[in-house]
Amino acid sequence: MKPAVNPMDELCFRSATDLAAAIRRREVSAREVVTAHLEQIERANPAVNAIVTLVADQALEEAAKADARLVSGAEVGPLHGLPVAHKDLHDTAGIRTTYGSPIFADRVPDRDHLVVERLKNAGAITLGKTNVPELGMGSHTVNKVFGPTRNPYDLSRSAGGSSGGAGAALACGMLPIADGSDTGGSLRNPASFNNVVGLRPSPGRVPSWPDKAPWAQLSVKGPMARTVPDVALLLSALAGPDPRSPLALETPGSAFMGPLDGEVRGLRVAWSPDLGGTVPVDAEVRAALEPAVEAFASLGCEIEEACPDLSGADEVFLVQRAWQMELAYGPLFDEHRDRMAPDVVWNIEEGRELTGPDLGRAQLLQAALFHRVREFFETYDLLLLPVSQVAPFDIRLPYPASVDGTAMETYLDWMRSAYLISVTGCPALSVPAGFTPEGLPVGLQVVGPHRQDRAVLQAGYAIEQALRTGERRPPVALKDRSTV
Repeated sequence: MKPAVNPMDELCFRSATDLAAAIRRREVSAREVVTAHLEQIERANPAVNAIVTLVADQALEEAAKADARLVSGAEVGPLHGLPVAHKDLHDTAGIRTTYGSPIFADRVPDRDHLVVERLKNAGAITLGKTNVPELGMGSHTVNKVFGPTRNPYDLSRSAGGSSGGAGAALACGMLPIADGSDTGGSLRNPASFNNVVGLRPSPGRVPSWPDKAPWAQLSVKGPMARTVPDVALLLSALAGPDPRSPLALETPGSAFMGPLDGEVRGLRVAWSPDLGGTVPVDAEVRAALEPAVEAFASLGCEIEEACPDLSGADEVFLVQRAWQMELAYGPLFDEHRDRMAPDVVWNIEEGRELTGPDLGRAQLLQAALFHRVREFFETYDLLLLPVSQVAPFDIRLPYPASVDGTAMETYLDWMRSAYLISVTGCPALSVPAGFTPEGLPVGLQVVGPHRQDRAVLQAGYAIEQALRTGERRPPVALKDRSTV
């Protein structure tokens, strides 16, 4: 006899968009949705270690309040009743926030980060926190407080980072939506590694507060989910101006609501498998992405192999990142250096060695880069390239030792296909696109012109519908999910 699927379990892989609509129609209660996700966390999280702080009782109380609000006829937000867990770099009032560091292992903030505040205001219900690397540094989620987050498609592999806990939790059906942040790929790399969707939005699209460097644009906050429409839904709650964020764009979040089925036929698309030979990419990653590029052609897009001139982008990223790390964690370094991971120490020390002329040169290089990329997008509507240069790697490694035969000297080198795009300031989406012969996920990076976030989402939705790659679930997510 074929096992019958438990309808409560099915809630865990229903899209966030559908779930939110069903809750508003009172076809299912927020409490039922939260309960189903808490049960899935109990089943799947021990294997992957994605959710590191859980507030189940609080979540159930909030779900009951959400249901009562609907019964009363009160107005509700676009995420009403949806479970969410927050990246452990984002402060949550009354809930432990560790930054993945032993220094902050017992820290409980007294206020929410703006991202958390906006999700709550939109009706989302907090389940807990998702795992990160120490202080969010690097794209491999492991720390001394909670240990590593494992890839649900192969538990011996990395889940990426720094939003690795969010990526693995989404893939396993423990959450329908999750927040994250991205400096050099931290929304995109874990999305690629976990077969989910992550958007690095334009700087200022999602305001940030509190922020030690509110005028800086290298790091951004953004949405993750299992589908492109769900990412757009989450972005609609996160985006929009805020007086506490000086770079916040004026476009309201409502601009990202509604269907994404715009016309892609006739778009001029540049495909760059290795950024013009400047970035090594493993052959299995290239091969996994070929069907995605062919799918764009089958949708009527004009495909041409081309890439913008990214000269100087490496220097811009490395200088700005090191400056940012020293600014954020320099005082902590002075007091707790012996408790910090070696890569964290190295990156802060790099920041300490920077001079005023170093920062000035980075500004000049980035200004020139901006205009070259702007001119590139006068010819092309989109740029396609790999999100990550490698497939998910051995979890025991600090980072891949080599990529396509090229040695990686630091923990940042293997992320160049993501971080070179970061410094362009362009919106970039990671969308599920293929698998290696070993069954490891590979994401396609879809990059658009400055501030054209919606156009990037529309293109991502088109390829998502054509490929359906994101519908392939990891075995660990389906374990013990049926009843006779």
